Amino acid sequence: MEHAGHAHGAHSSAHQHTGKVLRISLGVTLAYVILLVVAGLRAHSLALLSEAGHNVSDFLALALSLLAVYFQSRPPTSTKTFGYDRAGVLAAFVNSIALVGLAFYIFYEAAERLRTPVDVHPGVMIGVAAVGVVMNGIIALLIWRSASNDLNLRSVLLHQLGDTLSTAAVIGGGWAIMLTGRNWIDAALSFGIAALVLWSSFGIIGETLNILLEGAPGGIDMQHIRDELLQIDGVNDVHDLHVWSIGSRTHALSCHICIPDIPPSASERILRDVQQHLRSHFHIHHTTIQFEHEVCEIANGCVIPASDPNPHEHGDHDVHEHRH
Repeated sequence: MEHAGHAHGAHSSAHQHTGKVLRISLGVTLAYVILLVVAGLRAHSLALLSEAGHNVSDFLALALSLLAVYFQSRPPTSTKTFGYDRAGVLAAFVNSIALVGLAFYIFYEAAERLRTPVDVHPGVMIGVAAVGVVMNGIIALLIWRSASNDLNLRSVLLHQLGDTLSTAAVIGGGWAIMLTGRNWIDAALSFGIAALVLWSSFGIIGETLNILLEGAPGGIDMQHIRDELLQIDGVNDVHDLHVWSIGSRTHALSCHICIPDIPPSASERILRDVQQHLRSHFHIHHTTIQFEHEVCEIANGCVIPASDPNPHEHGDHDVHEHRH
């Protein structure tokens, strides 16, 4: 219990730092959105207005992520026994879906601008985009230091990196328009920005869906886990193995393990070895392990064969369950 209290305190401190970073990023992003809208309208630049839309989505993403961080910092309850880790996963999923919609809107606007070109003011584009590169780069650096393996913050980090690259492209496009007088470059840049938005979204959508659908975490090889557990002294078989993610940084495992017919006091050593192995090799801390004396006849639930003449001699061993 003391260890759990220290762990929760450490997580709360980390969440407070992350929340502070997100609040600063929110304020700076809002100010830049206003600058982009004003400058985009004055310069007649769709690329700048696309950047404004992209940054509005970033503002909403930051706000949603900040809300998710608040929920993630709350301790488990009697009804939310694993806490609120998935709040960050849901935030990342909503952010990414919103970005996909924004990307298609930018595609549409860019196509319209190619059909009916508009004179743009490249000097304004360059100046505003330069401010954006510095701002987004600083925000991305701040979030990167806190992102670690948090899928929620990674989705925000991708937004910021995408903004940094796209605003840098706007600077290049502004110079190209200034040198060539080709206004269609502005619309072409918008297509590139939209493509970048889509690219940065699909990976996060895939990861969040995998977590929400209880899929095996990325980088986890089920056969490798099974093989590793079979190397532990006393483990004769591993089956009904399931691994899933509670949140972007928390994985859980349940399985049935066949062990020799030994006293419960002796089986405790095997249980400790299994749990330690899962923690040190696979960073899995939430485990539910069921010991058995016989090989499971049905994959999704252990039963004693009807032909067994002495069924009571082969009952399941006591269930060992661990929550950390």
